[in-house]
Amino acid sequence: MDVKSASRRVLRLGKIQRRPELDALRGLFLVWMTLTHLPTRLSELVNQPFGFVSSAEGFVFLSAMLVATLYIHQAAEDSEGVRTRLWKRALLIYGYHLIMLSVVFTVVAAYAAHTHRAAIYNLLNFYLAHPLTAIIGSVLLIYCPPLLDILPMYVTFLLLTPYILSVAVRRGWRRILIVSGILWLLAQFGLRTWMHSLVVHTLHLQIPLQETGAFNLFAWQAVWVLALWLGARSAQGENPLRKLPGYVFPLSGAICLFFLGVRHGWLGTHLTPETLGLALDKWQIGPLRVLNLFAFSCMIYWSRKYLTRLVLVEPFLTLGKASLEVFCAHIFFVFAGLALLYGEMNELHGPYAIVLLTITFTALILVAIREVRRKRKDRQSTPAGEANRILRQDVAESFHPVPSLNPPQAESGAEG
Repeated sequence: MDVKSASRRVLRLGKIQRRPELDALRGLFLVWMTLTHLPTRLSELVNQPFGFVSSAEGFVFLSAMLVATLYIHQAAEDSEGVRTRLWKRALLIYGYHLIMLSVVFTVVAAYAAHTHRAAIYNLLNFYLAHPLTAIIGSVLLIYCPPLLDILPMYVTFLLLTPYILSVAVRRGWRRILIVSGILWLLAQFGLRTWMHSLVVHTLHLQIPLQETGAFNLFAWQAVWVLALWLGARSAQGENPLRKLPGYVFPLSGAICLFFLGVRHGWLGTHLTPETLGLALDKWQIGPLRVLNLFAFSCMIYWSRKYLTRLVLVEPFLTLGKASLEVFCAHIFFVFAGLALLYGEMNELHGPYAIVLLTITFTALILVAIREVRRKRKDRQSTPAGEANRILRQDVAESFHPVPSLNPPQAESGAEG
């Protein structure tokens, strides 16, 4: 069997190679996100420290890149299979979201109603005032309490991704990028508000706009689509960033330094986040934020060799491989931390913060290790897993014509 035919057979059986560097970066962004969300002094220090780029943008971008990298080749041969896989993933994430909602609407809501501690109560005040409407709206992914608005966005984007990849394979990316850009532009001029009014009027669910989640999906889809495009082109050996002129990278560095100065107030009173306003808005990805994200992405690409060496270590790699479970677990500890706040206190100090951070990250690492081991065991125990192992050996044998002289080494090499 030659390499190409063996590779095609592996693909048909669903064997897809992950990108460990993307998993590691996702793990890094999960750590960054957790530090941002936990109510400690570190939250302020790690909240957009490199300019107007947050862990949320990085995590969404890398997740979409990983999806495109994994599925773009299969989309050309088996679009139905891609749709099935991604919709199953979306359903799984939706299930996790419902579990988190059930815990929040029972345990956390009961605690908030009993203690009236502002840090918790203010997150769930709409649910506590309108429980039935909130439950129906949350199941429909319309009502999204704070901290519980990221997974609904993922579900929506994953449901649409098979169609995006299918169109990209058949007609190219140009039309997709144009439509995405138009949606982003309309999002800057109130598309979300108009759609919210239409949905509320149609479904008769009186859910205020501010209760539908912080993320403007019509703007954030641009981050997802651009990452799909970049991931797909990279998987096809045509990374667009390679084609950028050399001067783009020092210019990107200068742009990043400029926004770093604006973020930390180094450039005077006329160039601050407040004066630039919505142009830097995180939730609707304002135009200046887009510029900062592009420049930051170029710098990440330029320093990729050094950055990969830094992040391709544990626990980032394991955390990234179990990103869904780790994300859900970190929400639990964020709510636990908020429950400890009382009065005018808005963050934990001293030993309380240290204990919360230690317990949180220990638990997240244990959750990730358990999930990665479970997935590995499941893969090894399935017939497809055994078939893939044999096919990987076939690929290795095509490079080593006489593996029968030492079968154990040939198999070990194939697994590696």
